[in-house]
Amino acid sequence: MDRLLIEGGRPLFGRVAVSGAKNAALPIMAATLLVDGPVRLERVPQLGDVATMEALLAQLGVTLHRPTDDSLELLNTDTSRRRAAYRLVRRMRASVCVLGPLVARRGRGVVPLPGGCRLGDRPIDLHLRGLVALGAEIRIDRGLIVATARRLRGARIHLEGPRGPTVTGTANLLCAASLARGVTLLSGAASEPEIVDLGRFLNACGARIAGLGTREIEIQGVSQLGGACWQLIPDRIEAATLLLAGLITRGVVTVDRCVPSDLAAVLEALATLGAGVRTGPDFVTVDGRFAQRPGSFAAAPHPGLPTDVQPQLAACLAAIPGRSAIQDTVFPERFGHVAELNRFGAQLCRRGDTTLIEGTHALEAAPVVAPDLRAGASLVLAGLAARGATVVHKVLHVDRGYERFAEKLAALGASVERRGQMATAWSPSPRLPG
Repeated sequence: MDRLLIEGGRPLFGRVAVSGAKNAALPIMAATLLVDGPVRLERVPQLGDVATMEALLAQLGVTLHRPTDDSLELLNTDTSRRRAAYRLVRRMRASVCVLGPLVARRGRGVVPLPGGCRLGDRPIDLHLRGLVALGAEIRIDRGLIVATARRLRGARIHLEGPRGPTVTGTANLLCAASLARGVTLLSGAASEPEIVDLGRFLNACGARIAGLGTREIEIQGVSQLGGACWQLIPDRIEAATLLLAGLITRGVVTVDRCVPSDLAAVLEALATLGAGVRTGPDFVTVDGRFAQRPGSFAAAPHPGLPTDVQPQLAACLAAIPGRSAIQDTVFPERFGHVAELNRFGAQLCRRGDTTLIEGTHALEAAPVVAPDLRAGASLVLAGLAARGATVVHKVLHVDRGYERFAEKLAALGASVERRGQMATAWSPSPRLPG
């Protein structure tokens, strides 16, 4: 199993560019099932989850080609295929995003109940209720979601559950309603930048969607969508993780090719902790050399602090002396990183949907295991700050969401080496002066 070897205690300095957004790439790739004609996507990251979606789409009759490292061309060549393979769907939750496009464009979709990171109860009932409201017939047969419809019809659908709007549910129904007859109104819809990017992509293909970025989205159904060329937005979660790497190592890191407004809640958290923050049109600089202080935070639906940043922020709080707390209102069970962070000598204690943290001046290196994607990233950050040699096992979890993560950290001056089947050799760039 691949692992990272990290010699911690080195401040990170320099500039690093983020890749295209994984959480935009996956639903947009799934949405190409709706399209008649070629689609070209730019800034597509090479990640484990993207590779899984590529394999899933190929199994569903889509021809895919990568003309360059960060571009992807897709074309529906066999629309008779309507059943997603369990061996692929079980790898990630975003696989369920093919359900709406399949039933809308091909009249039938058979998708196994999705897998992915174990973040507690993540029901898809809002997806299914929304498709039923659009006129689909839904049944669950031995772990398979079977959805059929001759032609979907517009409807009023409320998408907000007890923990806020459903992001993948909004994506699924946004796609399905694009080819429905009449007008669909989605209330309580997710407003994340990745949902906005999906809607804009669909509009580029000929959809008629208004209200993107708000809780109320209106979709005027069309009979057909055509091909388009689309550039994905930057990955705000990767950007946040790299900024937090600068903070936890007491360094100075500039993240390029990002959208600062999409990082507003993260930048506010950095400033609360005492970091220096500077923004430009497409960059953010964090200066972690200032005196840092503890704080209390809550992960919440957009525009709140992203749940996908909660574990990494917890690692930073563990390295700041004093009492801190972090709550997750989106996924209250998302605390697989707590036990592993305690191996570094930190003191984290879970209380329901909140982790209480007694920070320390100096984390100590330890062997740890990444339980999931973002928890794995939090362990890498802790390893960067800890004194001594840390080994992060099962780093393939991290590969699902971060493109060339170790290489980017090495370019900032980190001492990090990959071991295992996917290990590649590189020469770290000289550390830049702060």
